[in-house]
Amino acid sequence: MGKVRVNFFCVSMDGFGAGPDQSLQQPLGIGGESLHEWAFGTRTFQKMFGKEGGSTGIDDEFLVRSFDNLGAWIMGRNMFGPIRGRWPDEEWQGWWGPNPPYHSPVFVLTNHSRAPLDMEGGTTFHFVTDGIHAALERARAAANGKDIRVLGGASTIRQYLQARLIDEMHLVVVPKLLGQGEPLFTGVDLVKLGYSVTQQVTSETVLHVIVTKN
Repeated sequence: MGKVRVNFFCVSMDGFGAGPDQSLQQPLGIGGESLHEWAFGTRTFQKMFGKEGGSTGIDDEFLVRSFDNLGAWIMGRNMFGPIRGRWPDEEWQGWWGPNPPYHSPVFVLTNHSRAPLDMEGGTTFHFVTDGIHAALERARAAANGKDIRVLGGASTIRQYLQARLIDEMHLVVVPKLLGQGEPLFTGVDLVKLGYSVTQQVTSETVLHVIVTKN
């Protein structure tokens, strides 16, 4: 059975995984995009969007590792898009254009049902209305023994941590302050839940931390 992983989830120095007031213009909330600036110039990030070149080194190595052995993905409704409540229609198809970078099944946690959404490149979004355990069960079946990556946002990761369902978590601590936004660890006692830091690596821009379940 594959692992359940979190990879390159970025947090500010004051513990926020996204800024406040997510919108169509601000997908990561106000100031949230700044948490990802370290990755924009890497070779892996450039390749994701069909571009050549980019930097190598520690940051790029962690990005490469984040795509290894993946068979399925899980994300929260807010990460899929800014629409709240019932789906007014099926026009919204995510932030990523016709060919999202996942290329395998993605299970979206939501309270409102919607038909599966097939995209180019092998990505299919499945909308799961019966909770995190049901989403994980479906993801395991789809992954066929490979790993499952929990993308976020912060609330989704918290739920899986509190249920001790995350096997390994790669956090990128970014030397920025957001002041407010989506906190990652509110109400989560990682020590009590049996997690510990097993690796830390500093690049020129950020601190990479690996947290694993004991």
